[in-house]
Amino acid sequence: MAALVAAVCGGLYGYDTGIIAGALLSMTREFSLDHRMQEIVTASILAGAVIGALGTGWLSERIGRRRTVMVVTAMFVLGAIACFAAPTVGLLIAARCFLGFAVGGSTQVVPMYISELAPQDRRGNLVTMFNVAIGVGILLANIVGFAFQDIWSWRTMVVVAALPAAFVFVAMFFMPGSPRWTAENVGFDAALELLGRVRSSRRDIRREITEIHAVTGSADDSESGWRGIAQPWVRPALIAALGVAFFTQCGGLEMMIYYAPTFLLNVGFGPSSALLASLGVAIVYAVMTLLGCLFVDRIGRRRLMLIMIPGSVLSLIGLSAMFAMGASGGWQGWLTILFLLLFMMFNAGGIQVCGWLLGAEMFPLAMRGQATSLHAATLWGSNLIVTGTALSLVHAIGLGGTMVVYAGVNVLSFLFVLRFVPETAGTSLEDIETALRNGRFRPTRGHSAIDRAAA
Repeated sequence: MAALVAAVCGGLYGYDTGIIAGALLSMTREFSLDHRMQEIVTASILAGAVIGALGTGWLSERIGRRRTVMVVTAMFVLGAIACFAAPTVGLLIAARCFLGFAVGGSTQVVPMYISELAPQDRRGNLVTMFNVAIGVGILLANIVGFAFQDIWSWRTMVVVAALPAAFVFVAMFFMPGSPRWTAENVGFDAALELLGRVRSSRRDIRREITEIHAVTGSADDSESGWRGIAQPWVRPALIAALGVAFFTQCGGLEMMIYYAPTFLLNVGFGPSSALLASLGVAIVYAVMTLLGCLFVDRIGRRRLMLIMIPGSVLSLIGLSAMFAMGASGGWQGWLTILFLLLFMMFNAGGIQVCGWLLGAEMFPLAMRGQATSLHAATLWGSNLIVTGTALSLVHAIGLGGTMVVYAGVNVLSFLFVLRFVPETAGTSLEDIETALRNGRFRPTRGHSAIDRAAA
């Protein structure tokens, strides 16, 4: 229940970022936006997300994970109302930037909160509920953008997100705190009480509190906070988690979510067809993140990415060929949509599922708040780069050339995962930290988990 309630923040993130696909068309008409201003309006929420991701790391260490989730949801409410009331494009950009604080903050604290509550054999399933909620939020945004384009103004589309945010704010009063943060900052008796609320076996509780005690006892002041991130033994986790975070955003998926209707309009699709295709993109994203959530613990993080990334590359190459041919109708138009949906299927069901998850589970407890802030900031910084340059790149080299660029990025992501990302499925957070300290945090033969490889 705690994971489900907290994961609603993922739905808010998905809705607040995804609604721009449908709202941007009417925003452009109201404010007479050129392509550069469209990029700025779209990317402003991402600029705020970078700041929010960095800021909530300190806050989640200071006041705890649960209270930080409550702060983030309050900002979601205020940001949605501010966007609704913005009378000028400048104030709209400022309001979307403030809303971005909540979006970035949620991606830092919610996966970490769920990860620290979840049992190790279900951590992947429960943390990726956040991804599923993102997909649901994007899907709802596209349904609203398509079905209500002639009924609701873009202002109404934006402000409705305040309602679920207010629900999460209230519900978090009744959710448990993080036992790991509590053990480190309050005491082991309080942590033991929290574990009793989220575990069904006394033996599991004893084992887990013993592992937490061992990890917190072995840490010193030099390993806490930002100083701890600079420790050489932490570097393999930083490289793996931040690298996957970069490729999660720069592989092209966010560009498709934000700009799919704009791209399709540019190659000759009608407005309704473009919005309907964008809705199909959102449906595929939601379905594939759900499937990824169900199978990520069974298949493994590393193996899932290595299976799915080649499909993303081939789909982007096909999409590039269709755009280069100027396909907009008949069988060529259908083939364009097919390649677009196939790309979403492979990307959303693979690296997107693992991008948020790895940052929530790879970092040691003493520095987890700050490290997950850096991870979330990398995600949003990469997203900002893609979103802020996508239309300019299209103007410079065309849609076909842009798809080739993103295909190349996906090839690099495959090579990166193969070389730097070990398997962490089924491994406790404490075992991951031990592997880092002992120099065993590296890919293994047969993609076995790092703790099993040591055994």
